[in-house]
Amino acid sequence: MEKRENTDTNDGEPAVTLKKEIGLLSACGIIVGNIIGSGIFVSPKGVLENSSSVGLALIVWTLTGVITAISALCYAELGVTIPKSGGDYSYVKDIFGGLAGFLRLWIAVLVIYPTNQAVIALTFANYALQPLFPSCFPPERALGLLAAVCLLLLTWINCFSVRWATRVQDVFTTGKLLALFLIIIMGIVQICQGNFYWLEPEHAFHPLQPYDVGRIALAFLQGSFAYAGWNFLNYVTEELIDPYRNLPRAIFISVPLVTFVYVFANIAYITAMSPQELIASNAVAVTFGEKLLGVMSWIMPISVALSTFGGVNGSLFTSSRLFFAGAREGHLPRLLAMIHVNRCTPIPALLFTCISTLLMLCTSDIYTLINYVGFINYLFYGVTVAGQIVLRIKEPDIHRPIKVSLAWPVIFLIFWAFLLIFSLYSEPVVCCIGLAIMLSGVPVYLFGIYWENKPENFNSFVAKLTHLGQKLFMVVYPTEGSEDGNEDKDEAG
Repeated sequence: MEKRENTDTNDGEPAVTLKKEIGLLSACGIIVGNIIGSGIFVSPKGVLENSSSVGLALIVWTLTGVITAISALCYAELGVTIPKSGGDYSYVKDIFGGLAGFLRLWIAVLVIYPTNQAVIALTFANYALQPLFPSCFPPERALGLLAAVCLLLLTWINCFSVRWATRVQDVFTTGKLLALFLIIIMGIVQICQGNFYWLEPEHAFHPLQPYDVGRIALAFLQGSFAYAGWNFLNYVTEELIDPYRNLPRAIFISVPLVTFVYVFANIAYITAMSPQELIASNAVAVTFGEKLLGVMSWIMPISVALSTFGGVNGSLFTSSRLFFAGAREGHLPRLLAMIHVNRCTPIPALLFTCISTLLMLCTSDIYTLINYVGFINYLFYGVTVAGQIVLRIKEPDIHRPIKVSLAWPVIFLIFWAFLLIFSLYSEPVVCCIGLAIMLSGVPVYLFGIYWENKPENFNSFVAKLTHLGQKLFMVVYPTEGSEDGNEDKDEAG
């Protein structure tokens, strides 16, 4: 595929390129903000219910945090060895070839990002409207409308400025951390007052139901999904200031921080309610606030709303870079690989992810789709980490600014294989449907990418549409190999 022929549209002007405006603070905000969504506020009950005891649930939260840190370390090595935006898509494509990379991109474009962003936006709308409807559920139309407004506003901010988008991420990540630290502090106060019955060893490991290996595996799977988002910083590697230092630093700071928050927030919850109450609650943080905050209990639903608002922003920011990277490699329409001539933001990619998410808001099968592709998403985590080992064998002498012990990817792959085999055993139909959705990308790849000698009329039509899009959005291909002095941006934090 042709690449960036229109680079030199502005003679004598500074190069148009993605700016390196993401410093260490914003990098941490992207990781923490994308991992911590509504789950820890709304429904940590899945891990407790399947673990069968409070003590084992806390062990699951801790161990999944450790596994997340290990996988993030593997991605850190890949991120500085293959320093491209696009994350695991770029790594899979470079290591295993175009078809494997395209299938990763296909499932992300078709289902994963639009559905996840739609669900997070609807959760934001639900909790933002809850104070207005204290005794009933908000109307569905109101939820959909507010979710759409949230998406459109954040898309505009991301189109306008990278710096504005990262500032929004920083502010809302700080807000959700403050809310969670409030929960943790209240839990500490509860313990100091002697309310730690379910934390005493003889009670903590008392089974609520008989222990079952299959259910414990499911608890680990749900815990792993709660940490989803740890790899999102790899999608924006090219916009990181000094990625060789800030990518691993952000991981070393963010993943332990999230693990600490998850474990101690669950400890706090169990000081104020019994395991049975926690499992029965549809919004644990709200129930917790009602028990301990009294007239200030409105803080919790507002905290969930703020957390999910920041989550939508982070997901829009990173997913647009994935689509941008896919278009740049020729796996998506070329227009999506262009950026605004002045603002240097990938406006077509942002509008693409926004529109696909708005379409998802119109369907009633969002959660069903997420179930189908959750297995595939986790499948590609393992494929990517396996690629790290393959790359070590194929190219042992390639420059690796970070080189982790091969023991770490092996440990992750053992854990990954255990969860994957259990998923196939427990839900074979769901997993097979997910595989079918992914494999539907094969004919698309053969027609759109592998078949190079397309009719001239078809190529001319696509070129005219691309040119029209360039004029409409004022976008061009970014300049290759030009940093434009952006390493010295003062946002390094």
